[in-house]
Amino acid sequence: QVQLVESGGGLVQPGGSLRLSCVASGIRERIGAMGWYRQAPGKQRELVARITNTGGINYADSVKGRFTISRDNAKNTMYLQMNTLNPEDTAVYYCNAVIGIFPRDYWGQGTQVTVSS
Repeated sequence: QVQLVESGGGLVQPGGSLRLSCVASGIRERIGAMGWYRQAPGKQRELVARITNTGGINYADSVKGRFTISRDNAKNTMYLQMNTLNPEDTAVYYCNAVIGIFPRDYWGQGTQVTVSS
């Protein structure tokens, strides 16, 4: 069974940094695009960044220049380096992966990021 597990969330002060990781396991087909999404209380889930299996990258305007998405295909792992964090970045961050030729979407359980002084 496919499982996505996020890690690296926590409490950080404004201006600080965090690095999120997402490890995919139980993979029997090729992983296509992967992405980070976030959802704050009372708001819709939004795309933060995505990266294709060939390295194409898109960022939300709100994080462009501050966040960096990357992936290690050999380890089935995706990362999100978050710098210059502000309170508006506070949310649950979810890992998403598109797998197979159908394709199917898979989601992690989320990791909480809280930016507060």
